[in-house]
Amino acid sequence: MRTTMPYRLTLAAVAVLGLGLGLARAEDTSAPLDEPFAELPTVHCLGVRWKVKGDANANAEIAVGYRKAGAPDWKAGYPLFRTHPNPNPENESPAHTVAGGWMFAGSVVGLEGDTEYEVKLNLKDPDGGEAEKILKMKTWKEPEAPKGLAEKHVAPGNGGGAGTKEDPFKGLDAAFAAAAPATLFLLHAGKYAKEGAGENTFELNATGEEGKPIIFRGAGDGEAILDGGGTLETDGRLVSLKDGIKHIWFEDLTFTGKSYAIVGHECSNLVLRRCKFRNVTKGLTAHNGDYNKSQHHWISDNDFVGPTTWPRTKGIESFTMVYMTGGGHVVAYNKMYNVGDGLHGCGHGSWSACDLYANDMNICTDDGLETDHSDFNIRVWGNRVRNTAHGITAQPSHGGPTYIWRNVIYSATHSPFKLHNHTTGVLLFHNTTFKQKSAMVIQPAHETVTNIVTRNNLFLTAGGSGLNVTTPNMRKCDFDSDGYGGFGTFATWNARKTYKTVEDAKAGGEIYCKIGAYVIDPKTCFLKGTLPPADENKEYSIEEMDWQLAEKSDAVDKGVVLPNFNDGFAGKAPDLGALEFGAPMPHFGLRERK
Repeated sequence: MRTTMPYRLTLAAVAVLGLGLGLARAEDTSAPLDEPFAELPTVHCLGVRWKVKGDANANAEIAVGYRKAGAPDWKAGYPLFRTHPNPNPENESPAHTVAGGWMFAGSVVGLEGDTEYEVKLNLKDPDGGEAEKILKMKTWKEPEAPKGLAEKHVAPGNGGGAGTKEDPFKGLDAAFAAAAPATLFLLHAGKYAKEGAGENTFELNATGEEGKPIIFRGAGDGEAILDGGGTLETDGRLVSLKDGIKHIWFEDLTFTGKSYAIVGHECSNLVLRRCKFRNVTKGLTAHNGDYNKSQHHWISDNDFVGPTTWPRTKGIESFTMVYMTGGGHVVAYNKMYNVGDGLHGCGHGSWSACDLYANDMNICTDDGLETDHSDFNIRVWGNRVRNTAHGITAQPSHGGPTYIWRNVIYSATHSPFKLHNHTTGVLLFHNTTFKQKSAMVIQPAHETVTNIVTRNNLFLTAGGSGLNVTTPNMRKCDFDSDGYGGFGTFATWNARKTYKTVEDAKAGGEIYCKIGAYVIDPKTCFLKGTLPPADENKEYSIEEMDWQLAEKSDAVDKGVVLPNFNDGFAGKAPDLGALEFGAPMPHFGLRERK
């Protein structure tokens, strides 16, 4: 009896703990909590979310496959991302909080527009629990004006007109008053402004409908200028859209002379294409709407030039081309020069399932692109940012994933990526950055930085450290397989531990400890000898930037495979940085009109 009872107690204890006998705790097993949620589609990406209960030891995975509808074979996607809610009470993340479980989310990228796909999710947990779901989804397409729209003509003036070519509406107020679904207003050359003092705002209350937009387009006979009659400091709105209206398009127009060019809070399906913005503080301001209130804006090929200068002398400036929240938006092929921020996410609402790509930003005295206040599946790729304080930001983000890949950032005075203000859930893949001092800097005071993943980036500097992290609150971060060049001391991590070399970091077991970081020689890295900026106060031109890899670059064949993000790589392995060896320079900014 003296031996039997302790033995039985030990078995009971082992059974409870699930140790040593291959017994899983019930709370470690996984099961779907509900059906996967299909995000709003964009032209090139599809996103999903899936709640999973259990998995207390956090070892379940959800594999992703995708294919065009009817295709025989599946392609591998990047696994769904296990999100962690933002820990700051001021940035609560209820959408990422799953009682007794987890939120998983992720995207399939690089897709064809207007195409039906199947997305397969496979949940597997070594402790028990499997599930498979297949979602049928379709990508969006760039908006095209439908045929058969009623065509109306507009000329500068102050009222009257019938809207015909012979007797056009006189002034924008007259056109706005006649606005109805399925109407194209052609604005002929000249200045559209109101006479006399006052607010001088053009107010539109009409709404378009699905397949029946209301379009305001330059007629093509000269510049059609909407003029607020003031300076960029002149407060107020030039064009004010009634909250919540939909399917309003502005094309081939110039906006000037008012602080806010276009305001459209809680609106959906706005199209802003091939427009110029001069002498304004904000181009499009479209926030206050969440994922369900503001959807599917298309913003492309716009030319925004503000008044900021380089080097930065006035601190943070408010000039911004797009200020937005909502879901399913696309911001692509825009020129954003001499701004504070090229694009600004906003705390007045949140945003998910949006794409920012192929934009060209120069002289950003704050940030090139801000993904701030994002929830799920924000995707940022193929952008060029130069002469900036911070390149691309994610502060705060509420859980992610925010994907940032294949961007190039040249001469960021503070850091190429700003991960401040309780950032959580950012994946940095295949970016190339050039900095004058210290290649990658994370300086968020004592705020937390959670769940950051880096792979296959090139962080190059003209001096200083490689990675300089001044906060002691880096949590659940996974930095690996990146290249650093031009540094002295390799890294300071969590404001307490310094690693002099990449070998020291690998031995330390905190960062770059699996595959490790690579030492890159900037002098031999690029085909045309591009080097990190020697003077952060100099304005660097496009001609001084080229990030095509040299054949003998240290970055060639050093990357790891990231399904869906670097498919089709050449050589033995993916290359580090934004471009594979031999790949041509991509297009940024305004496209030629077809």
